Amino acid sequence: MTQVPAAEAALRFTVGDADTAAAVGSGSLPVLGTPRLLAWFEAATCAAIDPTLTAGETSVGTRLEIEHLAPSAVGQEVEVTARLAYADGRLRRFSVAARNIGPDGPGTLVGSGEITRVVVDGERFMSRVGSPRA
Repeated sequence: MTQVPAAEAALRFTVGDADTAAAVGSGSLPVLGTPRLLAWFEAATCAAIDPTLTAGETSVGTRLEIEHLAPSAVGQEVEVTARLAYADGRLRRFSVAARNIGPDGPGTLVGSGEITRVVVDGERFMSRVGSPRA
């Protein structure tokens, strides 16, 4: 296992109309949609890993395993956390969690899981991406 700096982040989001299952095409209800929750989880992993990267490095998501456990209504504030759980070479695996925020702080667990990212040289990575076909 490679020694890497500790990496963690906490972000807060407020569920808006554009974040609902109905808006993102993952259902018909006006509650936080799973695709948006996943995007928030990825944002938290990026916020955690970015300070540990050197010039020219970035990271790409390679594996996602999440559970969406409870609803969040429009207007609900949600705290999303990511904490480095494992590192090996360029691979970084993060534990992620999301909780609805109430008047007394974090409350109901909305979702949790693991997201794996791999550190890459941004320029080299993009040079390997083919041009789209016309």
